[in-house]
Amino acid sequence: MGDLTWSEFEKVDMRIGTIIEANNFPKARKPAYQLTIDFGEEIGIRKSSAQITKRYTKEELIGKQIMAVVNFPKKQIANFFSECLVMGAVDGDDVILMEPSTKIPNGLKIS
Repeated sequence: MGDLTWSEFEKVDMRIGTIIEANNFPKARKPAYQLTIDFGEEIGIRKSSAQITKRYTKEELIGKQIMAVVNFPKKQIANFFSECLVMGAVDGDDVILMEPSTKIPNGLKIS
């Protein structure tokens, strides 16, 4: 894997958002949820598909703040369009969400 330049890294727009809705995604090839995430006034509401069913229930995801990349193009997964990439540490088929240690305003930029 090649080195990433600082100017390339600066193009990645990572923000804090709060999950406001989580639903099963039965049409996904691997177990996943469809998430609705509030990124505040500037970014707004975005949807994402996340393969986080092993560690998290839908109920415990509601209200959880997470990190996500918000400037990727939309990606179609089955009949769903993912509008951001939720960030997590991957351990085999287990994904641990990246989240702030304290509640902060939605939309804050990660740098």
